[in-house]
Amino acid sequence: MGIPVLRNEVRDIASLQVLGLDDSWAEKIDLAKGLAGLDQKKASLVLSHNPDTVDQGDWSAYRGWILAGHTHGGQCKPPFLPPPVLPVVNKRYTAGHFPLSGGRDLYINRALGYLHQVRFNVRPEVTVFTLC
Repeated sequence: MGIPVLRNEVRDIASLQVLGLDDSWAEKIDLAKGLAGLDQKKASLVLSHNPDTVDQGDWSAYRGWILAGHTHGGQCKPPFLPPPVLPVVNKRYTAGHFPLSGGRDLYINRALGYLHQVRFNVRPEVTVFTLC
């Protein structure tokens, strides 16, 4: 399809640096290598499938947004309670916006797909960000 898969590497896309991190569960993530590829003077965005990566390694050189998925918002969530099953170490990372330390922000998308063929109280999501 001509779509590059970024594995701990940076690509410039319309004057925006996009860093794609590899899978942390497969222990293939190399945060230091990925962040070293960023020019600190340019606008950048980090794509990380698993939101737990924001708690791993040294992010002190990065300021900006990190977009993640992986959780699907928990897929099934009782009203007014957290999801009972969430495939992350940091159970705080369900879905939505999480301000982080050091000038970083995390956004976790609930996505359209699913691991199991059921969703309850967790609507599918397509997020649109406007860059300015």
